[in-house]
Amino acid sequence: MALWGNKDLVYDDGTVAVNFSTKKIVGTGATFNTAGLISPGNVITVGAGATFGYAVITAVDSASTLSIDGTSGFVPGITTVAAGAVYAISEEPVYAIGQYVAPEAKPAADATKTAPNGYTKLNTSSVFGVDTAEAQTARDDDSQYLPQHAGWVGITTYIDCHNNLRVKSETLVAMGKDSTGSGGIQNDADSSILADDTQYPDS
Repeated sequence: MALWGNKDLVYDDGTVAVNFSTKKIVGTGATFNTAGLISPGNVITVGAGATFGYAVITAVDSASTLSIDGTSGFVPGITTVAAGAVYAISEEPVYAIGQYVAPEAKPAADATKTAPNGYTKLNTSSVFGVDTAEAQTARDDDSQYLPQHAGWVGITTYIDCHNNLRVKSETLVAMGKDSTGSGGIQNDADSSILADDTQYPDS
């Protein structure tokens, strides 16, 4: 099981449900066991914008079922994810799950409500696969999301006491293309739920 890879997007066909009791991901319209795609150690993000959370895949059980290592990366209060949830699988660093967990859901008026319903996301933490072109665009645009280096980048956003958006970035794994154009982040997560294009446009 590798600690990370270089694919920003491995697979996202169909939709999924998550059974917290059995620690199983059940897909609809997905073929998880296609050779050469999903591997143990890949990270699955469930829900657009990680609404539900993250988990590390431990086994590809069948065409429609994956095993995960646990549910601690999901938003507190969630006990299941019903069928029909969008998802995306990447090769982001597995250790980032502990640092960049599901969006930090802060309770709204009624703290007894279960996330994500009744919660307001004040802080968000996500990991992005930033290729060299995206890093250069962020530099050219003087973007708040400019990373120190292309590669796997952890981003935390929050609103400060003056109601201004603040962005903290941390390069988790520096990866860039060499002089021959090899290496760096591959399989750019365009148009996926990983919000790659929103934060890091290609041009």
